[in-house]
Amino acid sequence: MISPRTLRNLKKELSHSVLAKAGIVVVVFMVAMAIFAPLVAPYSPGQQNLDQAREPPLGFTTKETKEVTKTENGSVVIENGQVVTENQTVYNNATLAHPLGTDGNGRDILSRVIYGARTSMLVGLLGTALAALIGVTVGLSAGYYRGRVDDALMRTADIMLAFPSLILAVALVGVWGQAAFRIPDPFVATGFTEWWRGLVGLSAGPMPDDIVLPGTVIVVVALVNWVWFARVSRGEALSVREEEYVKAAKALGANDSRVLGRHVLPNAITPILVLATVQVAAIILLESALSFLGLSGASVSWGFDIALGRQYQSTSWWISAIPGIAIVLTVIGLNLVGDWLRDALDPGIDGEGGV
Repeated sequence: MISPRTLRNLKKELSHSVLAKAGIVVVVFMVAMAIFAPLVAPYSPGQQNLDQAREPPLGFTTKETKEVTKTENGSVVIENGQVVTENQTVYNNATLAHPLGTDGNGRDILSRVIYGARTSMLVGLLGTALAALIGVTVGLSAGYYRGRVDDALMRTADIMLAFPSLILAVALVGVWGQAAFRIPDPFVATGFTEWWRGLVGLSAGPMPDDIVLPGTVIVVVALVNWVWFARVSRGEALSVREEEYVKAAKALGANDSRVLGRHVLPNAITPILVLATVQVAAIILLESALSFLGLSGASVSWGFDIALGRQYQSTSWWISAIPGIAIVLTVIGLNLVGDWLRDALDPGIDGEGGV
């Protein structure tokens, strides 16, 4: 339970920090977009229309030279038994139907960015939760028991730190494969999506029935990032175990699990919470890198869409740029929230986020 003092510190720091407010707005917006994707996406993320391929975002116009069949008076020109072709300049104009443009297959980029938020947020939150569960358990045990337990657990953590995160993640995905789980989308399953989209006038096409959960990626990013939670929680456990109230609890007969759960963990939760906020951003970046390499198992992801746009960089930059901007905004927002929590919850640090 959050103490009144902690709430006062959070409110005080938030009132003085424009950056913290901006970060919260970005994070809340991205989370809401991920949750309500079937209700706000203009189209299904997989809906293709090749006639509208590579339309630019609003405010932009592109032109390209295409080889087309030459016609005169509505008839195809044929010379020496062959169809004559000619180069023609074609202009692509932005339309309100696709405000962020379309990709090479005519899929709406705004819809794919909205649904891509689901993948990134799910992996970020679930991966961080699993990493925290593993890392905090290891760190508290190492710091509380010390001795050989501490040496064995932390040397394992040091070995994990010796490997670059992305290389280790790629290796683990290669060993375990790309397992993905499908969870029924509650909005679609209950029929609410169809009713809502008809009410607000969005396209009536079928939306994805399932939420794709990249199971392997979630486990992999947790195994790659648990070390940071272990190091932070170990340091807190080493400090808290020497406090008088911990010694008093042990003297009264409290067992180790009770001391860890009732006294050590609650007093170590502040740095763990701040670290978790930052780790969500780091895991989103790692998931995007794995998706870019085609290793996530999800076909709708910000990193996957960036990879799809590589071949169109010279003519249709927005296909890669817009998902990339979504990643940047999300990571910046999470880091700003982490700074706010750090400044508010750590009494030893003066606020640095105020503007």
